[in-house]
Amino acid sequence: MKIKFVSYFRVSTDKQGLQGNGIEAQKQSVAQYLTSLDCELLASFEEVESGANNKRPQLDAAIKMAKAKKAILVIAKLDRLSRNAAFLLQLQDSGIDFVACDMPNADKLSIGIIALLAQRERQLISERTKAGLAVAKQRGATLGNPNPANAWKMAVSAIQARKKEFAAIALKSIREIQSTGIVSMNRIADCLNKRGEKSARGGKWTATAVKRVLSITLFD
Repeated sequence: MKIKFVSYFRVSTDKQGLQGNGIEAQKQSVAQYLTSLDCELLASFEEVESGANNKRPQLDAAIKMAKAKKAILVIAKLDRLSRNAAFLLQLQDSGIDFVACDMPNADKLSIGIIALLAQRERQLISERTKAGLAVAKQRGATLGNPNPANAWKMAVSAIQARKKEFAAIALKSIREIQSTGIVSMNRIADCLNKRGEKSARGGKWTATAVKRVLSITLFD
């Protein structure tokens, strides 16, 4: 049975339109990701909407279809979308499975971490800006601009650490199974499921999930 997907694309009104490079780049990224899978893209939803606006009618429609069709919501880039905590939390609480092409191993817990860090980073930016203005007024000092990318870097580091920790544990089980002479990815996944072990997303193991663990470099 083919895996069902519903795609969602967004660009900001103050930067790009639906015909701009933003949407096209996202579409290419999703298309490239899906070509590696035995899947079916049911529908695509796209909208031009500012990241500051929490009303996303096309996102709502994409989530609704994904739920109805038991499909996976696929987005191109998690890093740009992570600047809006409301989007990430809505995605996390939607009750559907989702995947970001630039970070396909990010699960719902990872999304929550990124959302919280992004929200905290915006608060810190506001606080530092106010403090900087006060210092500049009193002492004539000029502070450097806060870097909003810090939240993303911290989130990526946390996700990578969790991914490697999980892979190290899962790899032991996979090696045990391989030692019995089982080498097929599908059969290894079947053995892991029979042992009651969960995949990184908390669900059943698949051949793709096994291959992903085996491809992770545990020691950089």
